[in-house]
Amino acid sequence: MSSEIRALVGRGTRFEGRLVFEQRARIEGALRGEVWGEGILVLGEGADVDATIEVGTLIVRAGTLRGEVQARELIEVHPDAKVYANITAPVIDLAKGCVFEGRCTMSSVAGTPAPEPSRS
Repeated sequence: MSSEIRALVGRGTRFEGRLVFEQRARIEGALRGEVWGEGILVLGEGADVDATIEVGTLIVRAGTLRGEVQARELIEVHPDAKVYANITAPVIDLAKGCVFEGRCTMSSVAGTPAPEPSRS
């Protein structure tokens, strides 16, 4: 998968509706609505997102995210990020210093609960 950004909602830009992408997208502006993608979504400095998101990987480097998030592979939340959302992914990395308020569900496959830990 290419690391080249294929879609950009830049600073000073407002987008309302459904954003669909295939490889990599970055948001640094305001977005309201839905985001769906096979690849990686990066939220950067200045991002103000209120959306239902379903992507392969979500990386929240900075900015604010509100809504519902489902990632098929990974969710990373970095120290400068604020997340007020319910998030679901097989791997979730919440960095020290980030703000997170919501429900966090780790599943082996998106939509499928992870097995209960053994108590032996």
